[in-house]
Amino acid sequence: MELRTLRYFVAVAEELHFGRAAARLHMSQPPLSRAIKQLETDLGATLLHRSAQGVTLTPAGTVLLDEARTLLDHTDRIRARIAAESGSTAITVGLLGDGTDLNALRLANAYRKRHPDIEVHIRETDLTDPTCGLRTAQVDIALTRAPFDETGLTVRQLRTDPVGAVLRTDDPLASRTRLELADLADRRWFHFPDGTDPLWGAYWTGGETREGPTVRAVQECRQAVLWNGTVGITPLGHDMPEGLTAVPLTDMAPSRVVVAWNEGDTNPLIASFVHIATATHRR
Repeated sequence: MELRTLRYFVAVAEELHFGRAAARLHMSQPPLSRAIKQLETDLGATLLHRSAQGVTLTPAGTVLLDEARTLLDHTDRIRARIAAESGSTAITVGLLGDGTDLNALRLANAYRKRHPDIEVHIRETDLTDPTCGLRTAQVDIALTRAPFDETGLTVRQLRTDPVGAVLRTDDPLASRTRLELADLADRRWFHFPDGTDPLWGAYWTGGETREGPTVRAVQECRQAVLWNGTVGITPLGHDMPEGLTAVPLTDMAPSRVVVAWNEGDTNPLIASFVHIATATHRR
């Protein structure tokens, strides 16, 4: 059994719903279902009863939930004690996998110069989790894009980027110097899976409910445009692969680059990160 799979099981057991558990874990439902099924196979026991009404725990599932919580809590305590005994200090930074950002390189260099003895762990997430793992305590701070649900978080804006529509280069609209959302009203767009933050999802579809393929990563967005002729949205300034063009959208709000962390977190390494990130983006 992997600790990750046990965390998946605890989420399903506590939510008693695969969809809600997948949203909580910031993953899609099919791989979550497969992971739980494999766990049942490995243990040789049925852990969950599944029905149209939802999910319930079996007696074996109830036992595993209790044991898994204990084991995961103990694992977290071990990590904390080892870090304290070794005297190591680290920070985990969540990054949204939205392409190459030159400011990220400058930020890394500046942070390394200020804190040469600090180990920086990076966790890159796909486009279904704009908080990059903050809500599941997988990161200390996120360098990401808004908008998203900011409940329980502190968010600091670093800059804004204008956005454009991603089109095939042979698309009739690709030769235009600018577009408006109305120009794309009858087109298919990509969208994110169910359970993705509604504010985040609505922004990248221009505030409308759209028909089109479901995507989770930047490369999937681009391939959806390339293979299906759908419309994508991207911050301008990113290099487009061969066959794709980005045309500025004049009536869509710019994409906000932000740092975010959990409210009340007084870790001085977070405060330093915010300070350095703000200074780096101002330059």
